[in-house]
Amino acid sequence: MTAYQTRYPDLEGQAVFVSGGATGIGAAIVEAFSVQGAHTYFVDIDVEAAEELMHHLAGKTGNVPFFHRCDVTDTAELKSAITRAADATGSLCALVNNAANDKRFIAEEVTEEDWEAIVAVNLKHQFFAAQAAYGIMSGNGGGSIINFGSIAPTQGVKNLAVYSSCKAAAFGLTRSLARDFGEAGVRVNSVVPGAILTERQLRDWIDEETKRDIIARQCIKRPMQADDVAEMVLFLASNASRGCTGQEFKVDGGNI
Repeated sequence: MTAYQTRYPDLEGQAVFVSGGATGIGAAIVEAFSVQGAHTYFVDIDVEAAEELMHHLAGKTGNVPFFHRCDVTDTAELKSAITRAADATGSLCALVNNAANDKRFIAEEVTEEDWEAIVAVNLKHQFFAAQAAYGIMSGNGGGSIINFGSIAPTQGVKNLAVYSSCKAAAFGLTRSLARDFGEAGVRVNSVVPGAILTERQLRDWIDEETKRDIIARQCIKRPMQADDVAEMVLFLASNASRGCTGQEFKVDGGNI
């Protein structure tokens, strides 16, 4: 269990919802909220990984999150899951739109089906999840919506044109929703991870040479981990960030 640096008493007992919470950054976020004592609800399509995470947290924190298998591209099911997440407390403190798919495509080979599938996971789900969360938060004095971007659009990563388009758009979505939702006390911010060395990234994309190149570009000369991102998410979910909305918060080790 990560020893998270800050305790946020206002998160204890509060309902939070995390999409794509079974592995990688999402799992670190679920654990972070569990450590804080939040009523944490997460969805994913990877049931086996979700069950492993819940077993891990039962032994480490005693605060077991709630899991529901959900494909976030099924908008009706996603909205229903968010509503259920608020049932225990009658409100929703934070929504974390973490689910993503960074599948690589050779640009000239992308089909309409490829495009629509990647947009559905990386952008469409963020909008409709935010819409559902706002319906709950606006009637309960506010809340925090945390969208996920990426440094990929600024890095020109090869074969990531569709994913990068979505992640560039995510900040536009954040700015617009911050304006639309602000009068109801609902804050909307973006977290922008850098090259986070999750198990999947190390397995599929990042070899030792690539890792050295990544660290060389960072001001902070260490690998960036999922819990680095989770720390930022906790801050943005908490009232400690009550003055922050419509902003982009990079967690990339100072990638230059």
